[in-house]
Amino acid sequence: MCQSCLSWYARCMAPYFVHAGCSANAFAHMRRRMIPRAEGIVVEIGFGSGLNLPYYDAARVALLVGVDPDGTMLGLAGPKSRSLPFEVECLRASGESLPLADAFADTVVVTYAFCTIPDPETALTEIRRILKPTGRLIFIEHGRAEGPLRRRWQERLNRPWGSLAGGCHLNRDPLRLLRGAGFRLVEEERGRFPLHFWQLGSHYAGVAAPPKG
Repeated sequence: MCQSCLSWYARCMAPYFVHAGCSANAFAHMRRRMIPRAEGIVVEIGFGSGLNLPYYDAARVALLVGVDPDGTMLGLAGPKSRSLPFEVECLRASGESLPLADAFADTVVVTYAFCTIPDPETALTEIRRILKPTGRLIFIEHGRAEGPLRRRWQERLNRPWGSLAGGCHLNRDPLRLLRGAGFRLVEEERGRFPLHFWQLGSHYAGVAAPPKG
């Protein structure tokens, strides 16, 4: 496909493809379990089209700041954001450069975004910076499969899948990324996606804390 066609697809089609795919029940089930645990001042990295919004507990959230570099995705989130009983602020910015003060957030939420962020290590450094020392990172991700056969297929599909799905990488290991950035895994779990999402590998979720001191 020519470069101009790829650019058009990335701007005009990929956001809707990602929104539709991530609306599936396999994702909603995990959002329903994890997102209500966010509290206080919440920063959501990879806010996208606002698919997490229905699952926040309004009694626990003082402010939600949604960060995403894609203006089309933020446009999809806008109407839902304005109907909520707590304040929502949308920022068009990358995870690698957050326009927020140090120790700003009580909770950072990242769902299905470490796969897409170009430099997840830098983004995790930024998350550490904006989290309060007592804060928590709630994450839900997909990533590197457990079996060697599925891993080989993920490697083969990684590049074409990224072009189709907004830069998503199939073969990243979110737990390794978190540990490499110094986060302590307070809770973690790993499962499998339904067969029709086999290429996404393992389904990860959990809570991580910034390093002590």
